[in-house]
Amino acid sequence: MFLEILSLVRERFAQVVQEQFGVRVEQPALGFPPSPGLGDISITACFELAKQLRQPPRKLAESVAAHLLPVEGVEHVSVAGAGFLNLYLDRGALAASVFESRTGADRLPAPEADARGKVLVEHTSVNPNKAAHVGHLRNAVLGDTFARLLRFAGRNVEVQNYIDNTGVQVADVVVGFVHLENKGVDEVRALVFDPAVRFDYYCWDLYARVTQAYEQDPALGARRLDTLKAIEEGQGPLAETGEIIATAIVRLHLQTVLRLGIRYDLLVQESEILRLDFWKYAFELLKQHGALRFEESGKNRGCWVMSIGGSEDESEAGEADSGGTGDEENDERDVKIIVRSNGTVTYVGKDIAYHLWKFGLLGRDFGYERFYTYPDGHQLWRTSTVPAEASGAPAFGRASAAYAVIDTRQSYLQRVVAAAFHELGYHDQAQHLHHFAYEVVNLSLAAAQSLGIEPPAEDRQRGYVEVSGRRGLGVKADDLIDTVIEKALVEVRERQMTSDALEQETYARMIGVGALRYFLLKFTRRSTIAFDFKDALAFEGETGPYLQYSVVRARSIFRKADGVPAAVAEPAEPKVTASAESLRSFLKGDDGRGFWELVVLAAQLEMTVQQAVASEEPAVLAKYAFRLAQSFNNFYHQHRVITEPDPERRAFLLFLVRLVSDTLSLTLSLLGIEVPEHM
Repeated sequence: MFLEILSLVRERFAQVVQEQFGVRVEQPALGFPPSPGLGDISITACFELAKQLRQPPRKLAESVAAHLLPVEGVEHVSVAGAGFLNLYLDRGALAASVFESRTGADRLPAPEADARGKVLVEHTSVNPNKAAHVGHLRNAVLGDTFARLLRFAGRNVEVQNYIDNTGVQVADVVVGFVHLENKGVDEVRALVFDPAVRFDYYCWDLYARVTQAYEQDPALGARRLDTLKAIEEGQGPLAETGEIIATAIVRLHLQTVLRLGIRYDLLVQESEILRLDFWKYAFELLKQHGALRFEESGKNRGCWVMSIGGSEDESEAGEADSGGTGDEENDERDVKIIVRSNGTVTYVGKDIAYHLWKFGLLGRDFGYERFYTYPDGHQLWRTSTVPAEASGAPAFGRASAAYAVIDTRQSYLQRVVAAAFHELGYHDQAQHLHHFAYEVVNLSLAAAQSLGIEPPAEDRQRGYVEVSGRRGLGVKADDLIDTVIEKALVEVRERQMTSDALEQETYARMIGVGALRYFLLKFTRRSTIAFDFKDALAFEGETGPYLQYSVVRARSIFRKADGVPAAVAEPAEPKVTASAESLRSFLKGDDGRGFWELVVLAAQLEMTVQQAVASEEPAVLAKYAFRLAQSFNNFYHQHRVITEPDPERRAFLLFLVRLVSDTLSLTLSLLGIEVPEHM
């Protein structure tokens, strides 16, 4: 209802201005007065209107105020100061409406009802050559949370994970197995199924050895390019080895991110972009439109390149992994190269073809096959060469907007893709192609030591450890998750949350994952962060455990309330009800002002989600969750709910507790954070 009121007020203001002054204006921005005594919504647009009409803003505001009402949900309007319009809401009606909307709040809008078209969110996109690292977790958590926000806002969302299974990183691991370890196809396959071997960890170490071997043996670089070409063509034992490696590691990556509640709808494999001629078709389009040129001489002789503006530093950016630690080696530094002189395609070239497919601009489709079924039955598909109609797969792609969650160092590459769209005349699609950029994750000194990393002297001086595989400071994602859960288990036991061993492990997982997700979300995505276990797991302050504890505290009130049915403790089926009329009396006076602030804050969830989506910033919702939890805990310390002697006031206080509990629970669900039963 709160969003509807705001929309009605904006519409009505513009209508009144046109009726009274004959001027067509944009719907005004709305603000909030500094205190409830001054109103609940404020409009400052009369100051701007005064410049246009050359009249005093207060006089204009008084004229608008006289004709603004009725507006559903608004009781009255006043003029303050030199021309502020302050609107006072029907507090009881809003409180009752928000409470009702929170009942069954886990139900999301039906995607097919969204006429705006599909939104495609691509995230994680870990190179399938070794274990995922801490940088990939920030990517995955940001992408997963943003997809949740889009769905809650009523959008039809498709989540994809791009698998670069024909890139240089996979080729490097194949080189390691073949030329450093002398392993053939069958030996690599046996290693995948060896229960004593964690395959992605094994490849992590092998990849580091290959990187060092390239420095010591320049001739090995030629084998790298030969291997890459074989993998792209999909022929022979080198290609088969690459496919075994990539598929096995993708399955392990899925298990890693599932520990954080993250899942996908489709895995888009780069191999199909090549083998189904997606790139060939995109290549011809680019040549036809003059977007590419063939270099006859110079350092790029024999290459197809695209002329893209940008700084020298940007043009030298490599094809780094999108996860965020910059530990991937790249043999081709000029990212304007689309096709190398040996005929292989650079990452950005294949990415152009992929993005054209996202918007349905290629005139062709992938084949699909079932790849993995999640525990809740959700089906994950993978691209293949099997005709789509033969697989029974849903309709993928054909998006109206697309977001690619990739770290900031890939900004230049993303601009190359957008430039290609403009060169092809797809200007509207280029405007709806969003680079959801984020900064890297480092470790605090204490966190690094907890993970067995001894910080170098330069890192000690700056106060954090810059993780890098090339420096031998890589942090595997599963190691970080294991450690945060182990530390959470210590808290669970010390705080005696439960004596049951299985429950202790469950609570530790929820608290540890919640702490990790919130830490990765509370900072704006353009902020470089240093993860710290102590800060993340604190039960006071802006942390996941603090938010979880706030919900647990609210739910526990119902368990202790005399005369309240046990079913009330279940958030999905609230039994506390109140009419708008009965609520109005408690939302007046000094106490009422504090109660009203809590109601308004709870009412702002949908508005906050809209802001987070519009700004492409999940931190907006994370900050909102913290403010709501703080307000509730202040309320908790000021008012005794269980022991309140007045039954009507006690029922009202329980109403507020239920309202905040349901709102905060829903907010945490949007952030991907579960809440334990006890804390």
